[in-house]
Amino acid sequence: MNTFSDSIAMAASLVVALDPTLWTVVGRSLAVSGLACLLASALGLAVGSWLAVARFAGRSALITGLNTALAMPSVVVGLVVYLLLSRSGPLGFLGWLFSFQAMVLAQTLLVLPVAMALSRQVVEDTERQHGEQLRSLGAGTLGRAALLAWDERYALLTVVITVFGRAVAEVGAVMIVGGNIDGFTRVMTTSIALETSKGDLPLALALGVLLLAVVLLLNASVGAVRRWRERADTGVAGAVPA
Repeated sequence: MNTFSDSIAMAASLVVALDPTLWTVVGRSLAVSGLACLLASALGLAVGSWLAVARFAGRSALITGLNTALAMPSVVVGLVVYLLLSRSGPLGFLGWLFSFQAMVLAQTLLVLPVAMALSRQVVEDTERQHGEQLRSLGAGTLGRAALLAWDERYALLTVVITVFGRAVAEVGAVMIVGGNIDGFTRVMTTSIALETSKGDLPLALALGVLLLAVVLLLNASVGAVRRWRERADTGVAGAVPA
């Protein structure tokens, strides 16, 4: 008996047969990560764009701290959120511990520095080229941030995709604050860890394949956005009279 080939065959059958347990976990995982990406991107892109053009005391230290937060282990974020939402924590009155909301909050805090740091870098690179011109036209800090962010909207779209990829692939934070409860807080990454430890390799493998498919789709989306941006830039350049 070939365990590897048998597991692959059973995993494929689970995917093709639209196994409800499998696809429920996938749907929940995409919902948690999608909402976390939406919240983190909305705040992170705005703050990151502002930080790219703003000048104030302590800015360098703030950027250093932000870049350091990129390497923050997900289990540390999960622990902090757990303490905040625990019964004795400051947010314990919400009753969110071991819930969908707790997982969204943990993933949002985890990927928020990614959205802020990457968007800041994208907008700041453009600000070096066009910032002086915008200042000479009387644009303030918020105005320059908004104009430069819109000018780099295609690049910022890749930032959003990157943020979602970081969220959907993490395991530590959602495991701690969600509890990996069957039917309620179990997502793809936590299910893979649990099913592997239980010896249910076909289900773990099926979830792993679907997770890789999501990551592959994200990478393809990034490439498509970049090509779209290049074509758009080429079209604008071609429309300018010689």
